[in-house]
Amino acid sequence: MMNLREVVERYATLAGSFGDPVALAAFGLTAEETKNLFAGFDEDYHISRFLHFSRGQGLSYQISGEAVTHLAIDPAIYSIL
Repeated sequence: MMNLREVVERYATLAGSFGDPVALAAFGLTAEETKNLFAGFDEDYHISRFLHFSRGQGLSYQISGEAVTHLAIDPAIYSIL
């Protein structure tokens, strides 16, 4: 499983620019890994305030009870890495 730094680095590569949504499927994890990893981050206030989940076209995952497809991360997340 990836740690927060690895998720942020992968996001930065996929998004090209912080704040742009990236499909959760693009992280290359299984459905169960995606659900567990991002639900854990979403439950942690110090992390979740930098994560913005949304629903659009694509594979949907249940993250903290919400069906979401994409993630955008604020560049300020570097303050906690």
